[in-house]
Amino acid sequence: MISIEGRVAIVTGASSGIGRGIALELAKAGAHVTVAARSADKLEKLVSEIEAEGGAAIAVPADVTSEDQVIALFRETVERLGRPAILVNNAGIADATPTDEISLARWREMIDTNLTSAFLCSREAIRLMKPAGGGRIINIGSISAKGPRPNSAAYTASKFGLEGLTRALALDGRDFNIAASALHPGATVSSLVPGVTDQPSPDRIQPEDIGKIVVLMASLPDEVTMIDSTIVPLRVPFFGRG
Repeated sequence: MISIEGRVAIVTGASSGIGRGIALELAKAGAHVTVAARSADKLEKLVSEIEAEGGAAIAVPADVTSEDQVIALFRETVERLGRPAILVNNAGIADATPTDEISLARWREMIDTNLTSAFLCSREAIRLMKPAGGGRIINIGSISAKGPRPNSAAYTASKFGLEGLTRALALDGRDFNIAASALHPGATVSSLVPGVTDQPSPDRIQPEDIGKIVVLMASLPDEVTMIDSTIVPLRVPFFGRG
């Protein structure tokens, strides 16, 4: 394994839940982290927490479904921290609506938030990683990309799409030493479904555990990649789940 100390990382959807856990663990490993999300106050609190533990981070509020704001996010990161070597596309929302009840507006919101944002951020990252000689893109997917639940057509399509995007990025990036990976968590303590997923449970993964896996993936030797990984709570069914 190699050290990621001093490497610049961008984490989207970092204001809470999985993204927050990833940002904390990357900072603990020595990365200089840009935390991005729409909630400026939560981002500033996270930066203060990272700095209090001796880490380095900046907050850049951004709606990553907006092309202009994504471009600004990467520009500010370069100006304040340097070229990003690690991108974690974590921003996402969930939905549980029967297919015949999903509005077109809701469908587009799901695809834009969970998939288009990852494309926009990955495009900007690759534009910077190519001349730098490489980098890593880690997309946070879902076990719904492996086996969907009922009444989740929009969410499932976005996560299957994210896995396809990951494979395309891996193919397009490999000649430039740019690795692309997908990490698919099962039930995790997060803000994805308030009142449900944010409740502590022995059958939910802690965000910091997801963060540790991201650090592991980011710490692989530059010539090695982990294309796909799935992490689930031991007692929650994955094979044969309902």
